Order: sequence, then structure tokens, then C-alpha cells
Amino acid sequence: MRAALFVTCVNDALYPRTGVAVVRLLERLGVEVDFPAAQGCCGQPQYNTGYRYESEPLLRRTAEAFSGYPYVVAPSGSCVAMIREHYPRIGAKAAAEGRGTELADLAADLVPRVHELTEFLVDVLGVTDVGACFPHTVTYHPSCHGARTLGLGDRPRRLLAAVEGLELVELPGAEECCGFGGTFAVKNPDVSAAMGADKVRAARDTGAEVLCGADNSCLAHLDGTIRRAGASLRTLHLAEILASTKAPASREATPR
Repeated sequence: MRAALFVTCVNDALYPRTGVAVVRLLERLGVEVDFPAAQGCCGQPQYNTGYRYESEPLLRRTAEAFSGYPYVVAPSGSCVAMIREHYPRIGAKAAAEGRGTELADLAADLVPRVHELTEFLVDVLGVTDVGACFPHTVTYHPSCHGARTLGLGDRPRRLLAAVEGLELVELPGAEECCGFGGTFAVKNPDVSAAMGADKVRAARDTGAEVLCGADNSCLAHLDGTIRRAGASLRTLHLAEILASTKAPASREATPR
């Protein structure tokens, strides 16, 4: 099986270890992984702040970068949600304005091939036990795009529950937003910070060593809150946990 990694901007710029972990994990499961160098931003920041026309070239570039791949896998529910939910809308709007169906056609071709990582593992590969080992206490925060837009449900928890040595503890109020929300955190910093503090407080109360998530954008927000609080809790992307094995420590995930 062949798949392309859509690493996303946040991971490319700030958390490249997550991208490396996805490749290591998928290759361990027998997937041939490519990394199209032409990929870039999916256009979510532009679209979410009202710049629809500026997002159109990014739709085109993303679709062209991943053309021909049967599967496109991304460790980010928010970016997958952008492609799945908004690319068709961008294409339909362009067509309604009399600018042709190119964008709509590109979106229709790309959308069915794009999968969030846990979707790909559980629904396409049909696995929950990926052979991981991570002897730590972990609590999981379900980011809004994954939980609400993509409907990931219990897929991430099922994957974590199958990890050898991992003790999974439930996060109180897990369904509540962490306060990041992309540009929401910039436009409403006080509200965003208060929501982040509530989420971190709940995570600390679990006694977990690691706060895990499937979106590094949300984890970046929470990690900053944790650091300012001086807490011992650490954040880590789910992909890095699933890629961890009993190999030497240099290849194991280290909570940031």
C-alpha cells in the first residue's frame, strides 16, 4: 500500500518529530510512504479569517501535490477538516460565480483520498494494536475538528488503549474546547487563555504524566499554558506515542 504524508504547516515548522513518527509508524505497518515536496499550507488560516479567494491557489496547489496518491494521511484533524469540509465549498462558490469547475473538480478528486491518521489506521488498515510501547500514564484531549467535524469518536482512545505499558486515564470535560481555535486565540486571547487554563487544570487533576492529542496546534496552546503554570505535565502528539517501541531510548517518544 502506498500513501502520501501531508505533514501540515504546524508540524513542518514546529514539530517535525511528529511527521517523522508518522512515517516510522506507517512503514512499520507495511505502508510505503512518500512525501511530496510541493505540498504547503492547505489554506485554513486564510479561509477561516474570511480570505476565500486567497485560499483558492492553496487548494489548487494541495490537490496537485497529492495527485495520483490513493491515500493522503495527515496527523491533524483541523487540516483534514479544512480539505473535507471547505474545499468543496470553495469549489462550488467559484463555479457559482461563473469561474468554471476546476476547483470543484480538484476538490472532488482529493477529498475522498484524505484521511486523518487515526482514521487511516483504524478504518483503512484495520488495526488498533500498532505494536507500540509507551510505559507512561496518559490522558487524551480530543480536539474540536477531530471530534466534531470528522467524528473520530473513540478511534484515538482505542489506539492508545492497545499500547503496551500505557495507562490511559479519562480527561474530565474532554469534550470542551481547549481555547485555541486557530485565529480565535489571536482575536480573543483572554477567553482563549481561560479555556486553556481550564483544560490544563482538568488534565493535571488526572495525575497523568502526558497530555496527548492528535493536533499539535492545540497541544502548542496547552503546552504554553502548562509551562507558564510550572506544571510537570507534558504534551505529546498521539503519533509519537504510537511510533514508540521497545527500541533504544533515542528512538522513543520524549514528551516535550
